Amino acid sequence: MRVWHALWLERIDRKIAALQRRQAEEEHGRRSRPEPPDWIVEIGIGADRTPVQVHAGDCYMAGKRRRAVSRDEARRLLAAGLEACTHCEPDTRLHILDLAQAATTARNPSRNARSNSSANRGVFFDRGGAGPSPGTGPTR
Repeated sequence: MRVWHALWLERIDRKIAALQRRQAEEEHGRRSRPEPPDWIVEIGIGADRTPVQVHAGDCYMAGKRRRAVSRDEARRLLAAGLEACTHCEPDTRLHILDLAQAATTARNPSRNARSNSSANRGVFFDRGGAGPSPGTGPTR
């Protein structure tokens, strides 16, 4: 019986030592892992591999083909006309407000055109499908 208990204690001690080694390795991996970059440029495919889109470092929409860039380079690329990610909005995070407003206007051009256009006022569409009838309300 004593031999059996000694074998089980030895087996338990080996398991505890293996778990402690594994936890130490995981902790070392967490400490030595590099910090994620602040800004990412998504790169296109092909021989030239030109930049496609600028992302924040924590963006979930960044593709696999990417490289880290500095804050200044991200600002320079956005100012040069490179597209900003619509999910993480790096132009807004980098405080490039004129690009953020221009992108919003470019995404929704009909909003500004409809509100400022006097040609669209007073035109209603007939529910019967006959087309617009100027100056009249919807028919019922």
